[in-house]
Amino acid sequence: MTTATETVDFWFDPLCPWAWMTSRWMLEVEQVRDVHTVFHVMSLSVLNEDKDVPEEYREMIAAGWGPVRLAIAVEERHGSDMLRDYYTAIGTRRHIDGRDFTPELFAEILAAIGADADLAGAATDESLDDLVRASHNDGISQVGEEVGTPVISIGGTAFFGPVLSPAPKGEAAGRVFDGARLLAEYDGFFEMKRTRTREPIFD
Repeated sequence: MTTATETVDFWFDPLCPWAWMTSRWMLEVEQVRDVHTVFHVMSLSVLNEDKDVPEEYREMIAAGWGPVRLAIAVEERHGSDMLRDYYTAIGTRRHIDGRDFTPELFAEILAAIGADADLAGAATDESLDDLVRASHNDGISQVGEEVGTPVISIGGTAFFGPVLSPAPKGEAAGRVFDGARLLAEYDGFFEMKRTRTREPIFD
C-alpha cells in the first residue's frame, strides 16, 4: 500500500527574510517526509498599500512590486515548478548575498533558471498587478488581514508562519512539520507566539 504525497501550499514575498527561512524548512521537510510544497506569490506591497507605515518601509514595499510581478510572470509562462526555482534564485541573491532588486539581477535570475529572457520587463509591467493581487488574496483570505508573510496551508488549514531561525534541517525539519500538521488538524487552533529574540540565521 502506498500513501499519496501530501501537498502543502506556501505563499511568499521575495522581500521577506522570514518567508525565505520557512521555504528552506519546507524544502528540508520534502527530503524526510512524503510532502510536496507548491509555491505561490503574495505581496507585502499589496498587504500594506493602504496602511500607515513608516516612510522607510513604504519605500521598501514600493520596490517590492518588481520581484512579485516577475514571479507571477514566471509562473504564468513556465509553471509552478519554475516559480520554485525563481524563488530559490532570487532569495539566495537577496537574503544570502545581500543584493538589491535591479533589472540586472532580474535578467541574471531568468538566465540562471532557464526562463525566457523577455520576461525581465515584467518587473515594471503594471498589467500583472491583478494577477499578483489574486494570488495574494488567495493566501491571505485563508488567514486574515492582520498577518503577513509567510502563509502556509497544511491539510487545508492555513496560518501565518511558522517563523523559524535557523531553519531546521533533516529529521528535525520533519518533526517540526509533524507538529505543525497536528496543530493544523485541530479546527480550534488559531495562534501560538512568543517574542522573537534573534534575526534570521541563514546557514
